[in-house]
Amino acid sequence: MSFLKEIHRRRTFGIISHPDAGKTTLTEKLLLFGGAIQEAGAVKSNKIKKGATSDFMEIERQRGISVATSVLAFEYNGTKVNILDTPGHKDFAEDTFRTLTAVDSVIVVIDVAKGVEEQTEKLVEVCRMRNIPMIVFINKLDREGKDAFDLLDEVEQKLGLTVCPLSFPIGMGYDFKGIYNIWEKNVNLFSGDSRKNIEETVEISDLQSQTLDKLIGEISAHTLRENLELVEGIYPKFDKEAYLIGDLQPVFFGSALNNFGVRELLDCFVEIAPKPRAKQSEERLVKPDENKFSGFVFKIHANMDPNHRDRLAFVKIVSGKFERNKPYLHVRNNKKMKFSSPNAFFAEKKEIVDVSYPGDIVGLHDTGNFKIGDTLTEGETINYRGIPSFSPEHFRYINNADPLKSKQLYKGIDQLMDEGVAQLFTLELNGRKVIGTVGALQYEVIQYRLEHEYGAKCTYENLNVHKACWVDAEDEKNEEYKEFIRVKQRYLAKDKQNQLVFLADSAFSLQMTQQKYPSIKFYFTSEFN
Repeated sequence: MSFLKEIHRRRTFGIISHPDAGKTTLTEKLLLFGGAIQEAGAVKSNKIKKGATSDFMEIERQRGISVATSVLAFEYNGTKVNILDTPGHKDFAEDTFRTLTAVDSVIVVIDVAKGVEEQTEKLVEVCRMRNIPMIVFINKLDREGKDAFDLLDEVEQKLGLTVCPLSFPIGMGYDFKGIYNIWEKNVNLFSGDSRKNIEETVEISDLQSQTLDKLIGEISAHTLRENLELVEGIYPKFDKEAYLIGDLQPVFFGSALNNFGVRELLDCFVEIAPKPRAKQSEERLVKPDENKFSGFVFKIHANMDPNHRDRLAFVKIVSGKFERNKPYLHVRNNKKMKFSSPNAFFAEKKEIVDVSYPGDIVGLHDTGNFKIGDTLTEGETINYRGIPSFSPEHFRYINNADPLKSKQLYKGIDQLMDEGVAQLFTLELNGRKVIGTVGALQYEVIQYRLEHEYGAKCTYENLNVHKACWVDAEDEKNEEYKEFIRVKQRYLAKDKQNQLVFLADSAFSLQMTQQKYPSIKFYFTSEFN
């Protein structure tokens, strides 16, 4: 197949939602349609002993949440689909923001009963800032929930989207009869039995026909006709261009758990979703169909296989072909590297690939050369931007609970920080290590992984810090800077890149410090140069 054809058949997207809206279940069902797995395991249900394929860290299985971003790929009707499943839990938001730099479009999952929730608002805001095309999937229609029109209003108002329903529910919860697919003009009937064959759709191109009354009963048919008239009257017609530039968001209804409405979503997605898009680097705009390879690391994951202490750097391919055993330039280190076993993913299964194309994600074995945001190219110096570190919200001292294992502890902390799980600060005064995270749940994950992956135990001690600010001084020789260093010595630390950080203990003290030392600048993200 030609290079261009390979690019055009790729679709790379992320699924975002508030925790519990059914994101991981939807991911599973999409894989089921792609024939990638035989039996889907819902995250919560104890009836099915198979845990969800995309949650492979023990702590995720225990809590029924996704903590790490996983990459899953499958073939569907000649299209290669790459899904990046992201954590919904707000404590892992930073990981999700980073993932959004690597997707070309997004599916937003909303729970029919709860409607738009806080975490969804934040993530959609990030997508809107980047004009990422979005499709909305309203899930759990087999349960009682809000009225479909109310939900559409809520999505428009709270998320600031312009919606365009491409399917519409017939009843809901107890009276849920099925879905009318506006996109394909057919009716899909719901039997309430998820084991039944999924393909039962009846084509109805004429809504006035008697077939509709026979299928769903006269009352439901009458209501459906009224609702569809309303939909046509209120909402804009679907316009692919508007969708692709992020101005229009198609909406589908369904129940991922019961496999309902998922095929409709997937069929439409494959048809309308964007092919791999061009990406802006600091130097220039890079297009996918360029001959020369380039890509960037958006995530690092240590110990994906607990039996081998390995780290994988996830690289999104932006342009050209990535070939196994070919030397590429690691731009930040300015050195050439070769990769003998690049991985493609299917949840826990990894396979070695010889060649990958724009839109694909490859996993490269890493011995500590990569950091998040690094660029690989065939020789050109390009830097892809847009993956900063944010100022953490929580700070704790980390202490070694087993003096005999200090080497393992420091190695573990080092690797987990490279992964971007949290940020490490070393106090200038006494060299004590402080861990800063965006969410408190991260501390549990760090403790758990240190013990289970590195055999090291740690304890935490609270530390009263309001914000971590990166310090930038115009002139380090002037008196003002020297005085700042002397007076604030107790509050100064270095981050992992050896940049100076001021740990302000309150909003007031930060304000006073800014006023007292006007020549010094304080930043809340690490990328300010």
